[in-house]
Amino acid sequence: MKIVDFIPTEQLKSFVKIYKIIESQDELINRVLPNTSLAIAFRCKGDVNYVRENYYERLPVSTISGIRKSVRLINYSKDTVTIIVQFKESGAKAFFKEPLHELFEESVSLDNFIPQKQIVIIEELLAEAKTNNQKIAIIEQFLLSRLHNYKPDKLISAAVAIIQSKKGLIKIKELADTLYISQDAFEKRFRKIIGSSPKQFCYVVRIKSIIDQKQHNQSLIDLAFDAGYFDQPHFNKDFRLFTGQTPSEFFNFPSFW
Repeated sequence: MKIVDFIPTEQLKSFVKIYKIIESQDELINRVLPNTSLAIAFRCKGDVNYVRENYYERLPVSTISGIRKSVRLINYSKDTVTIIVQFKESGAKAFFKEPLHELFEESVSLDNFIPQKQIVIIEELLAEAKTNNQKIAIIEQFLLSRLHNYKPDKLISAAVAIIQSKKGLIKIKELADTLYISQDAFEKRFRKIIGSSPKQFCYVVRIKSIIDQKQHNQSLIDLAFDAGYFDQPHFNKDFRLFTGQTPSEFFNFPSFW
């Protein structure tokens, strides 16, 4: 598998984290860990499937995925090319008016949000594009066409920054109090912009933080303790949901993006 990253242009860098073009010369299964933001996938060539317990579920050519708390196994057929648009935490709301929290733990066809005729045009242009730069230019033109006078929610952006600085270990009431807003109003506003509840978001940030730090050779037990886990079974259960593996399995054979 070959993954090439592209940085968004100036007009979109406030909303898009990164573009990834994934090329698979041979058939393989990849582990996709939960992330803190929504993503869109455009399949330019080949087949891509979710790996379920007893079967493969073919993904639409254009798919939008919400924030998840559990791992996904993705099967890429031979000679597959896929483009992933990874939004910033509050970035997807700039392009979609729909309630994004309904996408939590879900991946659906993009035509649930965008007219099918528009999607067909984009898919045809991507299939005809000769270079990766041309593909990214098509994606950016599509995103810019949907960006209309959007003003970021500064309070929610501040909340995301605080959660990340605390590595997900913060009480929601404490966070709401810090931002001078009621907990109920804060949670509704957060779900609308981010696509998950604050609690769900904190969970993803917490486990991601443990994995990121462990990759720098820190003690897993110490990291779990620092992240608020006081018993091994609880930590192991959350970790397995997040990665699909036990901590020892995951770190002995890391294979994910």
